[in-house]
Amino acid sequence: MTNIVQIKTPQTESFVNITNIANEFCIKENRQEGILHIFTQHTTCGLTINENADPSVQSDLLRRLSQFIPVYDKQDRHGEGNSAAHLKSSLLGFSVSVPLIDGQLALGCWQGIYLVEFDGPRTRNIIISVS
Repeated sequence: MTNIVQIKTPQTESFVNITNIANEFCIKENRQEGILHIFTQHTTCGLTINENADPSVQSDLLRRLSQFIPVYDKQDRHGEGNSAAHLKSSLLGFSVSVPLIDGQLALGCWQGIYLVEFDGPRTRNIIISVS
């Protein structure tokens, strides 16, 4: 089964923890083994698996990405002014996959699944499936 979930992001740049959404999907599917796939249908947000214990990691990553890729560059030609968001999303990626073992996501003890917004706030779609 495949599910499309809408996620409202709170600000221009943010990490939104979607681990619980992924866990709930796996419980609903009642699968014991497989691969969970999550994909976003957007080009100015991304998906990642990263630390979920210390929220300063998230703010550090956003800060460092902004240092590396400034929001504005006078040479950008994209009319919407969000080329930096497109680049950050491309670097992060638009999907993640997690093994499902004994009915549980095989995430490490410090790992969480995040939608990372670079051009918000917006409503984003993620597609979740298990194969």
